[in-house]
Amino acid sequence: MKNRILLLEDDVSLIDGLQYSLKKNGFDVDFVRSVQETLTYLPEIQKYDMLILDVTLPDGTGFEICEKVRQNGSQIPIIFLTASDEEVSIIRGLDCGGDDYITKPFKLGELCSRIRALLRRAGLSNQGTGTVMECGDIKIDLLGSRVLLKGKTLELTAAEYRLICLLVKNANRIITRDIILDELWDSTGDYVDNNTLSVYVRRLREKVETDPSHPEHLLTVRGFGYQWKEVDE
Repeated sequence: MKNRILLLEDDVSLIDGLQYSLKKNGFDVDFVRSVQETLTYLPEIQKYDMLILDVTLPDGTGFEICEKVRQNGSQIPIIFLTASDEEVSIIRGLDCGGDDYITKPFKLGELCSRIRALLRRAGLSNQGTGTVMECGDIKIDLLGSRVLLKGKTLELTAAEYRLICLLVKNANRIITRDIILDELWDSTGDYVDNNTLSVYVRRLREKVETDPSHPEHLLTVRGFGYQWKEVDE
């Protein structure tokens, strides 16, 4: 069965190319051109496997749609199309629950690669034989896709969840930035830069650390990458 995508984009010149490329790559795509039109699709959001949202629209932003989707409890993968690669835009997208972003102008092949990578990662929690990972005061319920810190459930984005799963699975080992990018995104690592990974790490620290500026769990090993340290309750 083909993966079904709901794509919000108001640029007619871009829509034709997107429609051709996505269908050629085996995706079924429904297009919407405004925030208001997209809102009418949200009651049936479970029909889709992914949302691709343009950020700037005549009647609002893609961030607004993302926030409503997450407020309704859906964890559908979301990619933002943005004309800006500034850190503030990345953070805004992650804060409202987005999983990835791509900056215009972009190559259609790159977009398709990101879509496939994110769809693969969406099933990450069902892999492996164990259903629970525990490491000191952190417990990860793989079947429920939940992370508990000292018994309290953390509110994580899909990307933050994948990152903490990888780190905890390799607790007390140093993981290079390249390995993290290869494991969590496209296997080539071509389409996610170091700046984006730094944002993910910082946002995750703000949720798991008592003092994010002096982390105990998620440590930076300068010149190498990151290390998850087991912290007892």
